[in-house]
Amino acid sequence: MVKYTKLTAISGKQLTKLLEKDGWIIKGQATHGVSLAKLIGDRTVVTIVPDTNASLPVGTLGAILGVKQTGIGKTGLLELVNKYGL
Repeated sequence: MVKYTKLTAISGKQLTKLLEKDGWIIKGQATHGVSLAKLIGDRTVVTIVPDTNASLPVGTLGAILGVKQTGIGKTGLLELVNKYGL
C-alpha cells in the first residue's frame, strides 16, 4: 500500500467514504451533496460533502476539513487516506 505524504486530489465520493470509515454517519442527501453527522463530545457536528466524482476544489476541501465543519484538517485527512486508502 502506498503511503501518502502530501494531499492528493480527492473526489466528493472518496471523501464521503473516508469520513464514513472515520465514524461519520450519512444523514441524507442535501441540495448540494451528502449530509454527514458525527457526535463529538456533547454536540453533533454536521457537514455537507459534494456528491461528485470530480476532484474537489482546494477551497471546498479546506472548508470541509476546517474547524467549523469536520475539524480533521489536512494531516487528519492524510492519516485517514493512509489508514484506509482511497
